[in-house]
Amino acid sequence: MSRRQSQADAADRAAPAVRVIDNEWIELPDGARLAARVWLPDDARTRPASAILESVPYRRSDGTAVYDGAWGTYFAGHGFAFVRIDLRGSGDSTGLLADEYSEQEQEDVEHVIEWIATRPWCTGSVGMIGISWGGFAALQLAARAPAALRGVVPIHASDDRYSDDVHYIGGAVSPMDMPQWANSMLAYLNQPPDPAVVGDGWREEWHRRLDGANLFIEPWLSHQRRDEYWRQGSACERYDAIRCPVFAVGGWSDGYRDMVLRVVEHVSAPVRGLIGPWGHTSPESGAPGPSIGFLQEVVRFFAAALDGAANGFFEQPRLISYLQEPVAPAGSYGVRDGRWVADPGWPSPAVSERVLTLGEDRLHDCSAPAPPATARSIRGLQTTGIDGGVWCGDGSPADFGLDQRPDDGASLCWDTEPLRERVELLGRCEASLRVSVDHPQAVIVARVCDVAPDGRSTLVARGVLNLCRRDGHDRTVPMPVGTPVDVRVTMQSIGYAIPAGHRIRLAVTNAYWPLVWPTPDAGVLTIHGGVLSLPCRGHSPLDAALEPFGAPETGVSPQIETTMLRDGGRTVSRDLATGETTVTFDWHPSRKRLTDTGTEMGEENVSTYRIVEGDPLSATVVCRATVTLSRPGWRTRVEASTTMTCDRERFLVTTALDAYDNDVRVHARTQTDRFVRDGT
Repeated sequence: MSRRQSQADAADRAAPAVRVIDNEWIELPDGARLAARVWLPDDARTRPASAILESVPYRRSDGTAVYDGAWGTYFAGHGFAFVRIDLRGSGDSTGLLADEYSEQEQEDVEHVIEWIATRPWCTGSVGMIGISWGGFAALQLAARAPAALRGVVPIHASDDRYSDDVHYIGGAVSPMDMPQWANSMLAYLNQPPDPAVVGDGWREEWHRRLDGANLFIEPWLSHQRRDEYWRQGSACERYDAIRCPVFAVGGWSDGYRDMVLRVVEHVSAPVRGLIGPWGHTSPESGAPGPSIGFLQEVVRFFAAALDGAANGFFEQPRLISYLQEPVAPAGSYGVRDGRWVADPGWPSPAVSERVLTLGEDRLHDCSAPAPPATARSIRGLQTTGIDGGVWCGDGSPADFGLDQRPDDGASLCWDTEPLRERVELLGRCEASLRVSVDHPQAVIVARVCDVAPDGRSTLVARGVLNLCRRDGHDRTVPMPVGTPVDVRVTMQSIGYAIPAGHRIRLAVTNAYWPLVWPTPDAGVLTIHGGVLSLPCRGHSPLDAALEPFGAPETGVSPQIETTMLRDGGRTVSRDLATGETTVTFDWHPSRKRLTDTGTEMGEENVSTYRIVEGDPLSATVVCRATVTLSRPGWRTRVEASTTMTCDRERFLVTTALDAYDNDVRVHARTQTDRFVRDGT
């Protein structure tokens, strides 16, 4: 049976048994009200159901209506109520959303959980699910532990807002994601409520929203260390408070995959983890493939967690992950070859540390004597990293790192001899290095690559450390100039097999654009020696007992028509006269129309990253986003732009927000903010 036929059959099964409440209003204690859409099993009038909540700011009336419908009809068709809310200040809800993951947001969602639990169609048992923002919210509410919350499914989310999100990587500012995401949210959140939902007062509410719009990048750059601002809402601060079951889900192509291993390790409540090959998409439609029958697994989880079903869900291995086979470097992959493996928990008894020692230019197994390391120095090229792919892929073209040889050539490299036998990695690689620098501010970037016999170099894992954060992300400690210091660079987790005959390469440099904002000086980094630790996975008896996942299933989505689609992607251009390199990410060039309401949604979202070789202070990011909503008699457009530059002491951010009602500009605002660089 084809995947498409399986999905169609699932939709046919779900559709007849579902009742949809398009617009429900949830009153909050301070007078704000949240807009909700509810999917109910058809018999919920006579037999209450447990409920599943998703809380995100992405416009349930139009922006996510297709995806919401697929999940809502599927879960309701399998006996659960599904509730999707617009957060305060987004979509059709009132109020202002001042920042992501605020205390106010969590209090609101806690109130929503109580509201759901007391509905006549609900048993009183509530779960949460969500991708990205909704996954963050699920973990945050699990740590708050409201009585009615009985289970959560965070997908592609983080439990650590500082160290594992779009703002800072290894304590260094992320130019790739921080300004882009802040600018995107400025555009998304300042779209108007839908007059077909909220009535004649939609313009007044829209203008209140525009006049009160906050710039998310302002608090992000005002808190460059891991302080209380970031600890608030980081579930890792309160693992012991999580008492409900957790089904944590991630993907090796996604930026948030480390959350799964941490949650499996630290949460004492019933927990299972799943990591596939996917990017930032739900596993039933995951890219790259293979996609799986994920929603069937979610139904099993919620049946066990919310209703106490004895279906064996928590008797399965605590961690199931996808061990990827080696691949030639490419910008995208339709399917990643590999196999599913199972571990009883994390750390896993099947994974052991293999330590390789840095020699002159080789990696040596620590079981044999290695020649003494020779100090090696590099002044990194500012354009190193351009071939590294994105931080958080979603299956789009050019998500993955290309052949790493250009970046390897601009780095210090140590290779093993050709491997005598296959090496399977599962977990986090770590480089423990003795380093010195010629300036007090510096970063270090370490990569592990799979080098084929023909020389092709595939990126396996990478990690970043702002050396001013080497003693902790909550403090700034400048490096002593010229004095060797021991540091550890921990890389993102990975599941990847390196075959016999290939080499393992460690590549190290001190510049990596546009993933890492450059330090004020193009300094020299010296490596005096060190080791590379690899998480090598051996045999696990649980592997053979794994049952295959079912074919992907989903529910019924509203019909949608694509009215404009332009090829996006990532391009690079170089000015050979000036030394400037420009990287352009074209993210979402499309327009789509919901056929049942006639609402057309459009988005243009382009980010440009510029840097001049040899001049780290030339770093510039320009992000532009335009979002439109229209149908006969109603047409709105919101334009947001953010430009981020720097000098030696400050970051400079200029932001503009313009809104149009039937092509008449009704709001215009431009401001420039300056932020003192704090070891970044």
